[in-house]
Formats: sequence, structure tokens, C-alpha cells
Amino acid sequence: MSPMNSTRNSHNTSSKTTLWLGITTVLGVAFVTFLGFVAVPADDVQGEVVRIIFVHVPAAIGAYAAFTVTFIGSIMWLWKRSVWWDITAHSCAEVGVLMCGITLVTGMLWGRPTWGTYWEWGDVRLITTLILFLIMFSYLAIRSTGSNASTKAAVVGILGAANMPIVNRSVDWWANRTLHQQSSLVDGKLEDITLFTLFGSFVVAALAITWMVIHRFRVGWLEHAWSNQEIQEALAERRSEIQNEQDKAKHSNYINKVDVASS
Repeated sequence: MSPMNSTRNSHNTSSKTTLWLGITTVLGVAFVTFLGFVAVPADDVQGEVVRIIFVHVPAAIGAYAAFTVTFIGSIMWLWKRSVWWDITAHSCAEVGVLMCGITLVTGMLWGRPTWGTYWEWGDVRLITTLILFLIMFSYLAIRSTGSNASTKAAVVGILGAANMPIVNRSVDWWANRTLHQQSSLVDGKLEDITLFTLFGSFVVAALAITWMVIHRFRVGWLEHAWSNQEIQEALAERRSEIQNEQDKAKHSNYINKVDVASS
């Protein structure tokens, strides 16, 4: 077995902390699911579709949180060239894109029975959220290009985060150009078990996002370590080839000198 394979087989991304974090998350999902589908009554206006709020809102806030960390990590990479922050930014961007995608899908599912359409191109909240998703998706695409990818992606990550305030405030700034309601927490007048379940879904979403980011960070850190080891092995191999070529050249020169002397 090569040293590289040995290194890879001796590492994994699991730990006791993430194990219990994962178990807690699964139990939390089960609990919130029970509350959301059994304990919470149907809404007087939106009916059964209101239950989507327990996925839609936490996913949106989770995306904001993840992209905010990507924003900070991108700045730290450009400023300090911190590998730790670069990997953290990448990890949070992947999870944030997942959360943003869930936000878009659940928003569409919510919109069809509530507003009569899955998608409205003139709706500023939908469009700004889609733009945020595409920007951060392009961040991930750039990360896979290789050459100087971290620096290029960091710039995109900063631009994507700058779009978040626009997404968040779009329902206030362009109230006449969106079907989206105001904040469910501020203006939704949620009470009792519905409000409790919503806050419970925030906690579960936070646990799930933390679990995913930790594992993705560890994968990224191992990839970075393996990459450095591969580079060192390649350099050592090349140095060995150069040394062998030099030794052959010296030996050839010595033979030539001996032939000249004997003649």
C-alpha cells in the first residue's frame, strides 16, 4: 500500500461530537415533524399549507447564516491567506446553496395554493433569491476550476453576500412588486404551538447545518492535506529524477575522460 493510500485510510470525518450531534439532529427532526404535522392546527387563512413554514423559514435563515460565514471567510482569505478560513468559506457555501435551494423549492410549493402560481418572474423576492442562489452556485463552480480558484471564488462569495440585504428587504422596498408576505415572525402573528414549533425548527436547522459544515470542513481539510502531500511526493520524485540524470551525466563524462586518457 502506498503512503498516500495509508494516509487516506487512517482519516475520516467522524467523531463522538458529530455522532451525538447527528443523533440529536435526527431526534429533533422527528420531534419537529410530529409537532408540525400533528400538533399544529391548520391556519385560518392558508390552511394546511402553512406547515411549509417550518422548513421554508429556517432554510432561508440558514442560507443567510451560511453565506455570511462565506463572506467573512472570503475576506479573511483575501486579507490573510488563511487556509482555515478558505475551507470554512467553501464548506458554508456548499451548505448555504443547499439551504437556498430548499428555500426556493418550498417557496414555490407554498406559492401555488396560496397565490395561484409556482413562480412569478416579476416578483422581486423570488428573483433576488434566485440571483443569490446562482451567484453562490457559481462560487462552487469556480472552486472546482483549480488554478487560483480560492481567490476568484472569494470575490464571488463577497458579491453574493452583498446581495443578501437586497433579498431580505425586497418585500419592504418593493412591496407592490411581490406576492411574498411580510416576515412571519414580525407580522405573521404566530402564537402558541405554531410559534413554539417554528422556533424548534430553527434549533433543528441550526444543528443540521452545523453538522454538515463540520463534516464538509473536515473533508476539505483532508483534501488540502492530501494535496500538499501529493505535491511534496511529486517534488521529491522530480528531484530524484534530476539527481539520477546528473549522476548519469557525471558517469558519462568520467567514461569519456578515461577513454581519452587511454588513447
